[in-house]
Amino acid sequence: MAITLKNPHSVLAAIEARPRDVVEVRVRGGKPSPGWEEVVHAAGEHRIPVVQAARGSDGGGRRRRRDGEEGRRTPSAEAVVKERSGLGLAQLFARQEEEDDGESHGLWLALDHVQDPHNVGAIFRTAAFFGVRGIVVTKDRSAPLGGAVYDVASGGLECVPFSEQTNLARTLEAAKEAGLWVLGTSEHAEQDLGEVEADRDWLLVMGNEEKGLRRLTAERCDTLCRITPRGGVASLNVSVATAVAVSRLVGFAEPPTQT
Repeated sequence: MAITLKNPHSVLAAIEARPRDVVEVRVRGGKPSPGWEEVVHAAGEHRIPVVQAARGSDGGGRRRRRDGEEGRRTPSAEAVVKERSGLGLAQLFARQEEEDDGESHGLWLALDHVQDPHNVGAIFRTAAFFGVRGIVVTKDRSAPLGGAVYDVASGGLECVPFSEQTNLARTLEAAKEAGLWVLGTSEHAEQDLGEVEADRDWLLVMGNEEKGLRRLTAERCDTLCRITPRGGVASLNVSVATAVAVSRLVGFAEPPTQT
């Protein structure tokens, strides 16, 4: 299935990772922005069609609403890109040889019915930044991995493997069988995130924006932790909470060693 991307960074990442899946780039009006100029140049190198579309159309001859009617600017360009295919759980949870020797540890994520595509996109971007090994997303009652997620991720979906699963409870069992430990996040947990040891391969499970982890999901976690507030606000957006937790588990929260 093809989706339309409006962020030049997400398009450029797709061109660099899988140019054959980029169907075409559509440019409207005059000179494109610097970001889109880079996309057009990369498209030319890979012989990807660049179509000049009339301003005010969607590239297919249909007239768009005026900027004021939509309440936002019409983008100067866009691209049609095929969606990436997800992996099976065995591939997603495969660990590297050095991890089996205890020399390094990996981190994976699972999203339990996260519904806002901007949150999902931000989580993929965070995962790409911190080197998360893979992400499990639930299919039902969750944000689909469409254009909005790709654009917010700003290239994150091109470098982080993912798997879409219907039954998260079975997914957590599969993670354990693969040698991962399952860490759930809950504001009701007794253990603080800072007390969690990062000495193993973790699958970090983040819950829904309003309800958090479902009961069956929480029951299948090896342990639960909370991010304890230090100020006047009692909770964090799920994408921000994910960034805090991932940073802690991969060691970015630790000060650099003085030499």
